[in-house]
Formats: sequence, structure tokens, C-alpha cells
Amino acid sequence: MTLGLINANPIVHAKKERVARCEDPHCDDAVDPLDIYDFVRDIRDPEHPYSLEQLSVLSEESITVDDKLGRILKITFTPTIQHCSMATVIGLCLRVKLQECFPPHYKVSSRDVLLDTGPCFAVNKQLNDKERVAAALENPNLRQLVDECLYSNEL
Repeated sequence: MTLGLINANPIVHAKKERVARCEDPHCDDAVDPLDIYDFVRDIRDPEHPYSLEQLSVLSEESITVDDKLGRILKITFTPTIQHCSMATVIGLCLRVKLQECFPPHYKVSSRDVLLDTGPCFAVNKQLNDKERVAAALENPNLRQLVDECLYSNEL
């Protein structure tokens, strides 16, 4: 966590109840926005002990999928404040989580994770550049922050 909070008093929303999904192995393997949302909704915000869902940083409606093409078309997220310096970290967490959760044939390509507000162009360019993402994850401090957001049990 950072020492000086950028947004000291975020609005916290209640977590939505999880929808029971088909566990039958013969069930349709199609991936829809709800599947993706279920994978990413519990990512912890880098600045607060709340999930991205609780802070309304992302929603099921902000996810677009094309199962026929086998790819996530777009995930947009909106930080709690405009010009949030943690937007890049949030986007990096989303990208890493998606790459870990989906099989290699399900493509998480460039232009998939997009910031929806504030300094969009520069952040989106960083988040959707494979080399920049790989370089960021080689930084041990940044990797530790991403891992804390992804695997925290504090929620």
C-alpha cells in the first residue's frame, strides 16, 4: 500500500452475490463476460483493502467477449478518481490475471485492457505493449504489488 492515499475516502459498494454456474463437464465451454468478471472481480485495489468490484472500478458490463474468435475483445476500467496514479497497476493486475486464468488458445491480446478515464492514451499504450508489461513484471517491487493485489486474502 502507498503511504499517502490518493483517494482517502473511496465509495465502497456491496459485493454482488456470485451466480451459480454450470459445473457439468458436458456444459457449453463458451466464455462470457460474467465468466471473466468472476475471475477479476476480487482483485484488490492497490491502495485500499477493497476489491475492484467493491470500488466499482469494473463491472460485467465493461467486458466484451467474442467466443467465436476465442478472445477477450475489451475490458474497460474506471479508477475511483480521475488521474489515478494506480491506474497502470490496476491494468497490469487485470492483464496478469487474465493471462493466468485462460488457456493459451483464448487470446488476451493488445488493446484488450483499457483505462476509461483520465490519462487514457499513455496508460493504455503501456498496458497493451507486451514488452512494457514484461519489463514491468521483472521489477521485483512492482511484481510484489501485483501479487499482493491478485492473491490477497484480506477481502
